[in-house]
Amino acid sequence: MRARAVIGLSALVGLGLLVYLLRDVMLPFVAGIALAYLLDPLADRLERLGLGRLAASLAILALFVVVLVVSLLLLAPLVANQVAALISSLPQMVSRLQAILAERAGPLLQRLGGADALSELQSSVGSLATQGVAWLLAFLKSIWTGSQVLISIASLLVVTPVVAFYILVDWDRMIAAIDGWVPPRHQVTVRDLARQIDRAIIGFVRGQTLVCLILGSFYAVGLWLVGLNFGVLIGLIAGFLTFIPYVGTLTGFLLAMGVALVQYWPGSDWLHIGLTLGIFLTGQFLEGNIISPKLVGDSVGLHPVWLMFALLAFGSLFGFLGLLLAVPVAASIGVLVRFGLRQYLQSRLYHDGEPILIEISPRDR
Repeated sequence: MRARAVIGLSALVGLGLLVYLLRDVMLPFVAGIALAYLLDPLADRLERLGLGRLAASLAILALFVVVLVVSLLLLAPLVANQVAALISSLPQMVSRLQAILAERAGPLLQRLGGADALSELQSSVGSLATQGVAWLLAFLKSIWTGSQVLISIASLLVVTPVVAFYILVDWDRMIAAIDGWVPPRHQVTVRDLARQIDRAIIGFVRGQTLVCLILGSFYAVGLWLVGLNFGVLIGLIAGFLTFIPYVGTLTGFLLAMGVALVQYWPGSDWLHIGLTLGIFLTGQFLEGNIISPKLVGDSVGLHPVWLMFALLAFGSLFGFLGLLLAVPVAASIGVLVRFGLRQYLQSRLYHDGEPILIEISPRDR
């Protein structure tokens, strides 16, 4: 048992080292495998309707490529212009927020903390905002340069569809071959773990993708109707970052309220500021009480803190490739840790005697 554990651990470490060393060339292949994994249920459904596997794979992939290209052609110029304008406006917005702070809170701060309190707070706010923007830009730059995106875009557009097509066509045969490599005495356990990992990954990815699309559309349309500058971009950013728990709503809220204060405060337009606040409060309520429970649920077993750590850690180490690997790796580790804990709780090591059976909750099945 100990020898098998050492061999398995060594294989995992070797695989992780190989991925790290080849991270600059693996992005289109991992993206192709991920795309095939997500589209496999649709191919299976088309097969049940009488379409051959080859024809189903061709039709699905062609439709996906057309939708992706059209979406990029329509959205990319708008988003790029909005991002450039927002980044160029950030210094002016920070200066304006400092002026608003000095105007409204200056007398109170001076009474509470003395004459230097206001200047210190302004300096702290400016430094915090500058550091926050610098950290965000540095993180995005690390993802961009770490993945060599400028070089990888062509390979993503060319290699990824080809890899996805071949993987999608051979998916069932590959799964059957891998299943055949498992020793017969362990097949039931391994299959059960694989099903749990599959449910965790597919449940989170599909559910959270729908949550991102719904919330991004809600924030973008709501902020656009309010008339907020960069409202559509801020809404899309908030929706996209919703994939990381709490980060999307918090980022969108801070950006929207900062822009709203700069845009509407001079005229004491409290209505638009209140509407901006209300949009995010409503979105957070809908996400926490209706959308996420219905679309994602509690069965995926990915704790928000664990997910945030995995996304940031893998993104920092492997760039955009790490963001693709973070969710499946985090879900797999979660399932394996829960399995190991159940085994430990049923072992003689825990009970100091005969092992006992512990009822497994429906969530862990």
